[in-house]
Amino acid sequence: MQELHNAPLAPLTTLRLGGPATRLITATTDDEVIAAVRAADASVTPLLIIGGGSNLVISDKGFEGTALRIATRGVRLDGTRLELAAGENWSEAVARTVEAGLAGIECLAGIPGSAGATPIQNVGAYGQEVSATITEVVAFDRRADKVVTLPNDACGFAYRYSRFKADPDRYVVLRVRFGLEDAGGLSAPVRYAETARVLGVEVGDRVPAATARETVLKLRAGKGMVLDPEDHDTWSAGSFFTNPVLTADEYAAFLARVAERLGPGVTPPAYPAGDGLTKTSAAWLIDKAGFTKGYGSGPARISTKHTLALTNRGGATTEDLLALAREVVAGVEAAFGVPLVNEPVMVGTGL
Repeated sequence: MQELHNAPLAPLTTLRLGGPATRLITATTDDEVIAAVRAADASVTPLLIIGGGSNLVISDKGFEGTALRIATRGVRLDGTRLELAAGENWSEAVARTVEAGLAGIECLAGIPGSAGATPIQNVGAYGQEVSATITEVVAFDRRADKVVTLPNDACGFAYRYSRFKADPDRYVVLRVRFGLEDAGGLSAPVRYAETARVLGVEVGDRVPAATARETVLKLRAGKGMVLDPEDHDTWSAGSFFTNPVLTADEYAAFLARVAERLGPGVTPPAYPAGDGLTKTSAAWLIDKAGFTKGYGSGPARISTKHTLALTNRGGATTEDLLALAREVVAGVEAAFGVPLVNEPVMVGTGL
């Protein structure tokens, strides 16, 4: 277990932003993770868990406390059952399942970060979410001071949400278990219209899992959503805002604002979200509110490839990024009456 003091945190995030931590511990085993968490709790020291750093916005002042970087390793594939240590690279794990001919997470290729973060955010993209394949999450319960195993139905999964996100100071994910599908090398049914169109198939069809993965990687790269250390247009936290989910009344008011601003013939993206709810596109809202690709003149700008990504063009500060985010939030609400919610976790700061 490595320990550093006054340690920079920016290099551990995909945004390359944030000040130092009072102390940074790198744990490579579950026992080291648990020991570090127990020590912080015993001394009432604030604790920040860091995995791949792809979903973190850290204050320029840094973090006064212990930052625990989870660097555990371990992949176990037994038939269709997969277990990943929390510190495993997610994108590499997806590639391994595709190589093994298994289906279920192939459309989650290219998402940066670690396996342990996926249940927290209920990571999803291109028609798949990890909640559809996660069978169990093994975590250290700080409140009970013991390791617990939570089955899927105890994880409280919802759109970009989970029990772990709802109570961030209670659980530290150690391992994640998945139940995948052996479809003879084929993918799960393609659920995302854009993916189906590029593949030249109908929604619900299957294609070779490797083809689905490669297609998603190309789509993500085209939107600047595959991290490239040499390309500042990918220095982001991925999608900075979640897609708004509106009640029937909210959606009706939204449609009225769209007609007023853009004309009666304009129909915004809309997807059923259950229980009379409708999900619309944050990217569409941002663009139609006037924040187009590449928007901004400072070191923090909207990606030139995707309006949902706020990027560090080099030399930006966290406050530069948040000033841009606040401008976008205010502009979208003024235009359409829809509040945007940040997707990445804010540490020592906020919108």
